[in-house]
Amino acid sequence: MSSKRFISTLFSASSKSNYSNHSTQIRHMSIIDNSKNMNETDVKKLLEDGTVPEESSVIGDTENWTTSPYPKGSYVPHKNQSQAQHALRPKVDPKETSILMFPGQGTQFVGMGKNLLVFPQVVEMFNAASEILKYNLLKLCLEGPKSKLDQTIYSQPAILVCSLGAIEKLKEEQPSAIENCMAAAGYSVGEFAALTFAGCFSFEQAVSLVKIRAEAMHYASEIEPGGMANIYIRPDSKLNYAMKMARDWCLDKGIEKPVCSISNYLNPDCKVVAGHLEALKYLESNLKQYNLRKMQRLNVSGAFHTDLMRPAVEPFAAALHNIKIAEPLIAVHSNIDGKRYQNSAQVFRNLPKQIYKPVKWEQTLHILYERPVGSNFPDTFECGPGSTLRSLLKTVNSKAHSTCKNIDI
Repeated sequence: MSSKRFISTLFSASSKSNYSNHSTQIRHMSIIDNSKNMNETDVKKLLEDGTVPEESSVIGDTENWTTSPYPKGSYVPHKNQSQAQHALRPKVDPKETSILMFPGQGTQFVGMGKNLLVFPQVVEMFNAASEILKYNLLKLCLEGPKSKLDQTIYSQPAILVCSLGAIEKLKEEQPSAIENCMAAAGYSVGEFAALTFAGCFSFEQAVSLVKIRAEAMHYASEIEPGGMANIYIRPDSKLNYAMKMARDWCLDKGIEKPVCSISNYLNPDCKVVAGHLEALKYLESNLKQYNLRKMQRLNVSGAFHTDLMRPAVEPFAAALHNIKIAEPLIAVHSNIDGKRYQNSAQVFRNLPKQIYKPVKWEQTLHILYERPVGSNFPDTFECGPGSTLRSLLKTVNSKAHSTCKNIDI
């Protein structure tokens, strides 16, 4: 298996020649103005036709991945590794390896992608994605407006394509980072970039899946509005009890099956709590009562990674069922538990759950970077908009943070 460019795998000559055929097979879902009046049945009906271009994929036969960027057998786990059950630890100096991280929703900004356009393959990626999405993705990334780019249905595909474009830039500027990559992880929608980088999805499949996921999550938010907030805690904070009392408050207000739970584990001092808007209002008004330091609302349209997202699962799972997922060529760590995917079947099982399960990013960082005192650390590259993941790494492992860099997109 040769060490050709990463983007060749995603957007090979054969996939480009078949691209128009794939795009005609995709029945795209449109956003309608009266979505606020839709119920769950309407959502499922709108999304059930969402399909993904089906491509034959090789399960377990790496000889046929002729355009993979990874040398054959480079990242096969060694037997008897001390931490092999959760993370890959090649028997080489960690300084000779790298880890790639891909950001999630909320990191988007107007102008992202402009530093990637010197690479022709990235321009082709934007053009291909625009054909799938049925709007000019590059124009939206470069010019906005911000109010549109910030919407779930637009931000998720935009972040995916910019993140994969960052890989092309990294490959040109520091090819060893690609060649020596031992693991990848992505935050929420960033997990799709990580899995695509690892060869599980083609570029077209990834864009189509994220399109369906984003629209399904958008409609789930319309069914039952919710919100999210960063909550900063102390050792004596009573966050779990506060969330329970917030749910009880919602019950008293007549909200059936109220939701208020941790949706993202960021670091020891900060969690993202999401749920019904009434629950968040209760927490804001009672921070001192539960020894909570501070609360900061997030500019999002729904309670992502909570049970309020369950209506989005079925249409996404149906789309995922229509494709074959290839075996990951490197270790990719799941948001659900921080552990690396063992095979493509596990990817198939976990990705639908990832929509409503909390993102265990703090746990993922511990699994990736926990090492004995005095050990070296891999070089880490944040591939995508912003530097949020690098900042979070600093709060969990400052030494690993010292070898982490952002790819300027």
